[in-house]
Amino acid sequence: MKALAAATVAAGLLSGEAMAQGASRLDKIRENGSITLGYPETSVPFAYLDGNQKPVGYTVEICERVVQAIKTALKLPKLEIRYNPITSATRIQLLANGTIDLECGNTTNNVERHKLVAFAPTTFVAQVVLVARKDGGVDVNDPASFRGKAIAAQAGGQTFKVITQINARNNLGITVVPAKDTAETFLLVSTGRVAGTANDDGLAYATVASARTPDDFLIGSRSLEMAPYGIVEPKDDPAFKKMVDEAVIDLMKSGQIAALYDKYFNSPIPPHGLNLKFPMGAALKRALANPTDSGDPAVYE
Repeated sequence: MKALAAATVAAGLLSGEAMAQGASRLDKIRENGSITLGYPETSVPFAYLDGNQKPVGYTVEICERVVQAIKTALKLPKLEIRYNPITSATRIQLLANGTIDLECGNTTNNVERHKLVAFAPTTFVAQVVLVARKDGGVDVNDPASFRGKAIAAQAGGQTFKVITQINARNNLGITVVPAKDTAETFLLVSTGRVAGTANDDGLAYATVASARTPDDFLIGSRSLEMAPYGIVEPKDDPAFKKMVDEAVIDLMKSGQIAALYDKYFNSPIPPHGLNLKFPMGAALKRALANPTDSGDPAVYE
């Protein structure tokens, strides 16, 4: 069975490589009349499920508008959108093997990931912060205060890497606990199984705001690292990347992305009317005015 599973994965990866080296995803989309968007299910407000179990969110809507631009550019009578749930541990493999065509969530664009995938121009700039219970006896602006304790972070995510590096660099003896997604990291800290979480600020504010007792938690104001987000694209498919990137830039220039930001960060959002009241930061304003797909955090400072 293990050999069969390994062969299946290898075949999928080879299929993805063949697609990258030969035909563009555009050929597949034109032939099938459909495009598959990968999305995380609990990354409020970027990508999550509403009360009807429909994928919604800031990045999901950006992707949906990109799909409409692709439909127009390819002169298709219709283009079906299919949705495929992903996690931080599965998203890159599912994109590489062709299961999904774009990943529409909260994936950090960094130089290391450029070896495996490509990114559309940045549509959000997050700050990695710590979150803890007020009664936890730790300082969310000082990782050293977590010495010998446990911090949860998403497995396969940039936040997991950041806190692991800080822990090793300063010999803090922190146990970094891998979690499936944002919801699980918050569950771990809210139930006292870990002393804190490492998360991006947009996600942190959303999870705390939606908690039953949000005043029980503290969110750090100290940035541990800057984390630009972008729609994730297949690597080595210049025709597809060009079409997606141009669509994203058009959304920036027309003000549609700024409007979507206000919709999801400064207005009540489904399913419970939560309002994050999270104004757009200077780094994102610069990124929207000067589109870039750079994975270098220094570019956004």
